[in-house]
Amino acid sequence: MGSAAGCGKNTLRIAGLIAVFAAGVALCATAPGAFAQTPGNSGLNLTASPDARLLLTANQLTFNQDTEVIIAIGAVQVNYDGYKLVARRLEYHQRTGRLKAFGDIEMVEPDGNRIYAQELDVTDDFADGFINALRIERPDNSRIVADSAQRLDGERTTLNNGVYTACEICEKDPSKPPLWQIKARRVTQNGTTHTIRLEGAHFEMFGKPIAYLPFLTVPDHTVKRKSGFLLPSFGYTKKLGAKLGVPYYFALNPYYDLTVTISGYSRQGFLAEAEFRQRFETGTHVLKIAGIHQLTPDAFSAGTVDANNTTRGMIASKGEFRINPRWMFGWDVMLQSDNSFSNTYSIAGYSNVTQVSTAYLTGLSGRNFFDLRAFYFDVQSTISSSTEEEEQPIIHPSLDYSYTLDRPVAGGELNIDVNILSLTRREAEIDTTNDRYPGVEGSNTRLTAELEWQRTLVTDIGLLLTPIAAARGDVNFLAVDAPVGYSGPFTTQSTPTRGLLTAGLEARYPVQIITNSASHIVEPIGQIFVRNDEQLAGGLPNEDAQSFVFDSSILFDRDKFTGYDRMEGGTRANVGVRYTGSFNNGVSLRGVFGQSYQIAGLNSFATDDLVNVGSASGLEATRSDFVGGIGMDLPNGFSITAEGRFDEGTWLLKRSDVGVMYASRRFSTSFAHTTVRPQPGYGSSTSRNELKGAASVRFAKYWRAFGSVSYDIEDNFMADNTIGFGYDDECFAFTLAYSQERDVNQAVDWSVGAKISLRTLGDVNVGSSDVDEFTGAK
Repeated sequence: MGSAAGCGKNTLRIAGLIAVFAAGVALCATAPGAFAQTPGNSGLNLTASPDARLLLTANQLTFNQDTEVIIAIGAVQVNYDGYKLVARRLEYHQRTGRLKAFGDIEMVEPDGNRIYAQELDVTDDFADGFINALRIERPDNSRIVADSAQRLDGERTTLNNGVYTACEICEKDPSKPPLWQIKARRVTQNGTTHTIRLEGAHFEMFGKPIAYLPFLTVPDHTVKRKSGFLLPSFGYTKKLGAKLGVPYYFALNPYYDLTVTISGYSRQGFLAEAEFRQRFETGTHVLKIAGIHQLTPDAFSAGTVDANNTTRGMIASKGEFRINPRWMFGWDVMLQSDNSFSNTYSIAGYSNVTQVSTAYLTGLSGRNFFDLRAFYFDVQSTISSSTEEEEQPIIHPSLDYSYTLDRPVAGGELNIDVNILSLTRREAEIDTTNDRYPGVEGSNTRLTAELEWQRTLVTDIGLLLTPIAAARGDVNFLAVDAPVGYSGPFTTQSTPTRGLLTAGLEARYPVQIITNSASHIVEPIGQIFVRNDEQLAGGLPNEDAQSFVFDSSILFDRDKFTGYDRMEGGTRANVGVRYTGSFNNGVSLRGVFGQSYQIAGLNSFATDDLVNVGSASGLEATRSDFVGGIGMDLPNGFSITAEGRFDEGTWLLKRSDVGVMYASRRFSTSFAHTTVRPQPGYGSSTSRNELKGAASVRFAKYWRAFGSVSYDIEDNFMADNTIGFGYDDECFAFTLAYSQERDVNQAVDWSVGAKISLRTLGDVNVGSSDVDEFTGAK
């Protein structure tokens, strides 16, 4: 056996050619879409380590000084700087500068690509060369095969009869075609124009051609962006008809580009969309416009916004810029011709029923933050007479600021919170049925500042004591109309003020219990907060504290209201117990249970309020309802959570929230069930009994079925449901879903969505594509 190792002139020349060979094969593997997935570093500028050494072994190694040919024969192996090459025979002709290899050639590149061939003939400058029976296997399990590859003039590389696929080859029958593959009679890469030209290209599934292109020219791997058509989209809805959307991408500049999409609807004509994106040194900006001239507005329900408008459109702007590592500002705003255009035509990013336009300035440093925002709520309703948008507040602006001092104050932590809310509402929002006034007409500005200090002390017996002190002050600037019909004490002051002083103490005594099979922590908790009464309770607008659910998650909060427009006053005590348990078999448990007591002063949850926020909440009495929550996680993927509120006298269940989840290889599901007894003053005169669920089952190796449902048990009303199936293997995935949605009048709107995914190539969406990847549900 012969071998050679070192850095002599001839061995270095061979080493360089080995690297050049790898680069050349990589370039030969370049083509559009799949072919453009270049293996490894596919340029010629390969640099080896200065310490790299060539190791060449063969059964026979000779050098003919007369012909100046180096020949390695039999079990040839070459190792050089991470490259490995094996062949039956290797020749280097010094006079002609050609490297030739023959018989079962295999090369492994440092990045994992495996390259196979039967014959190689290449010049030492790689200007010209030939490879026969080429096959490339990539680390991502994709493959490229060609009868031969040629390189001419150092600029053009051609694959003859090239095939690309990301599917695995059938082990039982290798001659069986893969699920999908791309074939081309000729693939030519031009190094001067940086383009790849496919001739006679077609896409096959199950061995049958389904799409054909006589020729196609696309940019090669060296071009980051290039103008051209993108994948089309398809869809169908009852009111718009069948849809075909064709996007065209304009690569205008390295820093900005444009996508124009023309979508044809069989019932309404052509929708034009344009999205201009620009990147700056400190951020990005996106400008989006869309418009249509509807051909058959009569297809929509008579009298609706969709039916009453023929020419429709929108414009939107979105930007975000970083001032420095801590500060950022941005905006996302939309303006449209009518109240429902973007929702009706599902304009991406702007189709929500309530579309929020906002501008913001944020700062973050450790635990401290600053957040300044303005909001406009665009309610996309098809009802021409709707005043829902005018009833929404225009926020100008909202400010949240929190600062925690770095150094202790009196051994504890001091925090400062500031909130400003300034808004204008053009029309009052009134719920006369339930005597609620969610919004008053006019302008309102509130400034709130609060100081909080707390310190946790640990006693010798393990008792944790946390004294708490807080001071808060509010001032409102009101220019509003008093709500007509409201029986509460609405203020007549233009600049009302109020304040709250709090002194509190929290005691916790965690006890750990360890057994041979489990570890438990039981923690009794008691709190007391002494405060003055809430001032002007029910006499000020309530904008940000309208939502309220009393459960175990807020049992130990100092102020249980969700916003600053209400403040919890009077003296209150909260008592309860927390539990966590971990078992050796992988089971974990957690739970909390307790009650709250209004000891003295005015109960803020029993006072008048514009939206009756405390009505039937469970806190309006001196002794609150009992609240508790439990959770369990099993090692087999099953988990359950349950929250409940029980009448403090009769233990009648007033509210429950139960969630169940399970996930395994073949089956996954999630269900949520909510029951709430009537809260007439809070806008709910009947019981609520709702069920939401989703499930997915894999009934075969590659096949699964899925579905979801949202059902009102109390009214026997199904709000929405989805059913579908999916297929996914190592290279192909397909999802088809049918969905129904019902409004309050039981009117049904249905849609069909499909998604096709070809690994390494991309996705094609047909219809609605917002299908959950976990359950397949919308």
